[in-house]
Amino acid sequence: MLRFVVHRVLHVIPTLLVVTLIAFFIIQLPPGDFLSSQIARMEAAGDSVDPAAVEALRTRYGVDEPFWVQYWKWISNILLHGDFGLSFEYRRPVSDLIMERLPLTILLGVATLLFTWAIALPAGVYSAIRQHSGGDYVISALGFIALAVPNFLAALVLAYIGFKYFGQSVGGLFSPEYANAPWSLAKFGDLLEHLWIPVVIIGLAGTAGIIRTTRANMLDELHKPYVTTARAKGLPEGRIVRKYPLRIALNPFISTVGWNIPSIFDGEVIVATVLALGTTGPLLLSALQSQDMYLAGGIILIVAVLTVIGTLISDVLLAVVDPRVRFGGK
Repeated sequence: MLRFVVHRVLHVIPTLLVVTLIAFFIIQLPPGDFLSSQIARMEAAGDSVDPAAVEALRTRYGVDEPFWVQYWKWISNILLHGDFGLSFEYRRPVSDLIMERLPLTILLGVATLLFTWAIALPAGVYSAIRQHSGGDYVISALGFIALAVPNFLAALVLAYIGFKYFGQSVGGLFSPEYANAPWSLAKFGDLLEHLWIPVVIIGLAGTAGIIRTTRANMLDELHKPYVTTARAKGLPEGRIVRKYPLRIALNPFISTVGWNIPSIFDGEVIVATVLALGTTGPLLLSALQSQDMYLAGGIILIVAVLTVIGTLISDVLLAVVDPRVRFGGK
């Protein structure tokens, strides 16, 4: 087991280096830069632009330097000093902007994961055990609807329902009177009242996907010879399901747990933008639109690193649950 873990960790290190390079390359793919976009906006608004001031800013931020020089400055500052750079648009350190939105982002992501797992796993197991029953058809129909309905449309519908029938303010995670108020028990309660809408919306597609995956794997295992043998020995059906098919059917779920870790940080960008949530999703979208490369690069880098680390965690958990994985690695 130790050999397997060390082997996987050694693969992570070069992967992370490649990820940083790709992340920085992606944010520079659009033509122009932040200063070019800013000048275009100022000219469109009829404002005058001082060429000398623009050139001074280009020199200060190094936007005219070669790609490799910009990349090395960016990544070396992150690795050596934990400095993600300065946001062009906000004129503030990127790390400060991210940390301001991090608590609500993590709360939303964790709540969504718990909601997804709490609904999807029992529903998937029940749907497989009661195949072709009324409950199976209902769960399957709801799952297909959840997969088909766009998240932004569901966000608008639930926001309307919350406003119309529950009297909640539309958009944001707080009511207007609590938005800038210091933290208190009343403010936390107001947060929980607003939290259910984005949690349900973001968790819909993931819940439906896990239900279908769990159901398919359970059906595959329930008809295998070892389950038939266990039934012939007189073991209770509940014990058979828990001890054998369920454990093996969870392998695909465990292998994808790591993919959900980045969602704790970024959530659903479109849903967060539609609902005006104070998370990192709208911040990333704004940075990409304005070509604020250090802010966009910092968020993309964190998400990418979390994806790689999450995949490593999934591999280790899968090796613990299923010995065939680590034996196969040898």
